Amino acid sequence: MALKDILLHLDGSPRDAVRLDLAARLAVAHEAHLIGLFVVDSALPSWVEASALAYADAIEADALIGQLENGMRESAGRAEAAFSERRTRDGFSGEWRLVEGRVAASVALHARYADLTIVGQDDPATPRPPESGDLVERLLFTSGRPVLIIPAFGDFTTLGRNILVGWDGGREAARAVNDALPLLAKANSATVLAINPRRGISGRAGAPAADIALHLARHGVKVNADHTVARDISEADVLLNDAFERGADLLVVGGYGRSQFREMLLGGITHRLLQEMTLPVFMSH
Repeated sequence: MALKDILLHLDGSPRDAVRLDLAARLAVAHEAHLIGLFVVDSALPSWVEASALAYADAIEADALIGQLENGMRESAGRAEAAFSERRTRDGFSGEWRLVEGRVAASVALHARYADLTIVGQDDPATPRPPESGDLVERLLFTSGRPVLIIPAFGDFTTLGRNILVGWDGGREAARAVNDALPLLAKANSATVLAINPRRGISGRAGAPAADIALHLARHGVKVNADHTVARDISEADVLLNDAFERGADLLVVGGYGRSQFREMLLGGITHRLLQEMTLPVFMSH
């Protein structure tokens, strides 16, 4: 499978420029169609109104909501201008979409018609209404598509040249590896890392992750298999530490949920990675 449609979520934040830069480079490298999406949050005015009325009268609340809505439209205009300028400069195929609705639901809807969706890591310092929070988690578990999450801090000059894959032999990991094949195929190098591994399908206990590495090699991926034993620290920390030591610029992992309400409750590894990521993370569920 090739990347033909990439969806990029922009929200008017200072991190838009970082996400746009990475998305544009991906679109050029894969000759993909890039869709810029800005959602005017329909939940935000009512949330602000309820909050404002606790401290001010209705007239002041109405004025605040009007300022907020104007601000969102202005942010959308600036985001569209930046997207159009980058599209003209780089010459990739693309389009701009401005929609109004609940952010998580709207992005998930548009994501279902793209091969990959690029979003920013949720920033806990940015207050959002409950209906619009946890964008990454809701997108991961409701869109049915892979998600590329860009950290809330840091600049990234490369993406996908040196990829680390977290592998445990489970369904989610297998889905993530398959969805990431277009990126893995273009990487200069890739490492499949098994943490505290169990026996693989071949029964070769001494060669954890060798089976999936062989599968990737047949797809033309320049890959090696590795494993580590780390009983005293979390697997998420092992992955982030290993990515740093290898100089990886992309981490590929499965997105795990431990509850039947998977869109609300995350597995420990997924939750920790989404909180503490230091490099772009590609996830599938």
